[in-house]
Amino acid sequence: MSEIDRLTGDSDWIDLDFVERERTPEQIVEMGIQLHLAVLSPSNTKQHLERLGVQRSRTAIHNWVQKADLQPTGTRSSNYVAVDETVIQLGTERYWLYAAVDPTTNEFLHVRLFPTTNSGLTLVFLRELREKHNIDDATFLIDDAAHLKDALSRLGLRFHIRRHGNRNSVERIFREVKRRTSSFSNTFSHVEPATAESWLEAFAVWWNRCQS
Repeated sequence: MSEIDRLTGDSDWIDLDFVERERTPEQIVEMGIQLHLAVLSPSNTKQHLERLGVQRSRTAIHNWVQKADLQPTGTRSSNYVAVDETVIQLGTERYWLYAAVDPTTNEFLHVRLFPTTNSGLTLVFLRELREKHNIDDATFLIDDAAHLKDALSRLGLRFHIRRHGNRNSVERIFREVKRRTSSFSNTFSHVEPATAESWLEAFAVWWNRCQS
């Protein structure tokens, strides 16, 4: 099944209230957001809409995702949580994408973008995760990074160092994130970190929809 075939048929996960201020029909905005998050760069999304007779710029398509302000929601209780980070390139700068994933459902629980990686920022990420989800009794699946072990120990959270098995879920998702962001480098070449983080949160929402 192609990624376009995986587009969800409803838009209840997209807040389209902002469309009232747009000159574009709601159905087109919904399609543009889903296409961009699912598979296409802004340029390719623009070309796809043009084949439907709709002329919109790459910037307009990018802004639709930003205005929708999509973020993973809902409180979860997970027995296992896979946590890892990977480098995301913003122009000439390197940032670290932190992600927590439920390996049972293959869904994102929380994502954040930081300018570096250390114990302090890992604590920030884990505390935010703790506020959103019931994970105090979960076992965290991590690699042997010292900052991950230190932050989890300081919060009194259980962890298990695992290089394979359930922890592979977060690595598979990271591969997909890398593939997607590399396909529209023009978007991440001239954006602020907060804008990139907003897109990554929106991608997490779309990804979770595809797992359900």
